[in-house]
Amino acid sequence: MNIVIVGAGKVGKTIAKKLTYEGHDVVIIDNNADVLSRSSNEMDAICIDGNGSDYRVQRDAGVSTADILIAATAHDEVNMLCCLIAHKLGAKRTIARVRDPIYSAQMDYLKEELGLSLSINPELAAAEEISRLLRIPSALNAEVFAQGKVELIGIRLDKDNPLCDMILNDIYKRLKIKLLVCAVQRGSECFIPNGDFMFQAGDKIHITAPPEELAKFLRTTMPEKKRKVKAIMICGGGRIAYYLTKMLEKLGTQVKIVETNPQRAAFLSEEFPHALVIHGDNTDHDMLLEEGIDSTDAFIALTGMDETNIITGLSAKWQGASSVIVKVNNEDLIGALPDNALDAIISPKQITANKILAFVRAMSCSPEESNVETVHELLGGRIEALEFIARGSHPMYGVPLKKLGKYLRKDLLIACIVRHGKAIIPGGEEFIRTGDRVIIVTKQKMFNDLADILTGPVPQTI
Repeated sequence: MNIVIVGAGKVGKTIAKKLTYEGHDVVIIDNNADVLSRSSNEMDAICIDGNGSDYRVQRDAGVSTADILIAATAHDEVNMLCCLIAHKLGAKRTIARVRDPIYSAQMDYLKEELGLSLSINPELAAAEEISRLLRIPSALNAEVFAQGKVELIGIRLDKDNPLCDMILNDIYKRLKIKLLVCAVQRGSECFIPNGDFMFQAGDKIHITAPPEELAKFLRTTMPEKKRKVKAIMICGGGRIAYYLTKMLEKLGTQVKIVETNPQRAAFLSEEFPHALVIHGDNTDHDMLLEEGIDSTDAFIALTGMDETNIITGLSAKWQGASSVIVKVNNEDLIGALPDNALDAIISPKQITANKILAFVRAMSCSPEESNVETVHELLGGRIEALEFIARGSHPMYGVPLKKLGKYLRKDLLIACIVRHGKAIIPGGEEFIRTGDRVIIVTKQKMFNDLADILTGPVPQTI
């Protein structure tokens, strides 16, 4: 597909790397020559120096014949204007990054007026992910599929966890819980485990299940971590903190926000009268200790600096905070952290890139075909979890999975099937029907269609 990206910042660059890796023809527009030069050296993309909101620049960049224009600059108004111009020039679809709460609240109206195909709010998406993590304090990450009917979480197995030294096939026999372990990280190795796989202390495992089964699993295997999060300290009062506090106040959670900017602190105090907003230096460890960092149920670092978030997060962990979540966009910093150093790390740019990637893959198929609804990266991007809708007809539909198995690609797992709103953890007798939502976990990349899970044609009769 021909894709034009306006803005080569953190988000735009991440999106461009993923799309060029998947073989799309990408054009990047930015008015910073140094940023463009670095982008040109790092990926196979055409880089154009110019203002992406100038119709002449867009015209010269070939927007009139583009399949998708993605506006990912730091300014919402510029992004929306870029999409409006692209729509007028003839781009088939447009995507805008829109972060301001005022614009987000009007997005249903603005989409139609601007001709937007998709709008993405990275901070809102990050807040939603943190909210899910707070609901499951033991989770390293928490993803949702099929509009919340299925959840996929990552947990670390402590030495006292009953799964240690247990074979995968024995989980249901012993626990009587319907779930699927779809990925395991042990040291530097990643596995999509088979039935004979034995779990060890220290393993990071990813589990998919309906929410009620997942809750039962956590109560059974991690009872010491089932305590509800009631008191939260947030370091940094930016947009993520704004959206998150709005969510948490509805749940009656006690929220304490530390913000260095006095004007921002005053704004948050007016917006959230039930929250305690502290104007102070969020790197002042003595002040954070005085405010109860050692006794808080969850500490969340959301400042604009990755390094600050990591340092304050590590300090909070050392001081005794029950759960620590930090925002980090720099992948190199994430890789440098020791294992078990923090409870969870979220990356708004990766969340945004994954949402756009799912949209692009879906657009690569005709509407009659099964296409990608959701994409989540697991274990540092080494494994993908994808949600498809089974559309039309295909020889694989109606074939029991135990018979379909020999036609499936290696290192691939059909993790869940959602039919008529009910989540099914599939056994060998289960099969795929038209209209099903099918969740796939795979080590392989660039699946655009459900049929991509197969090594070749499936006979009409098996």
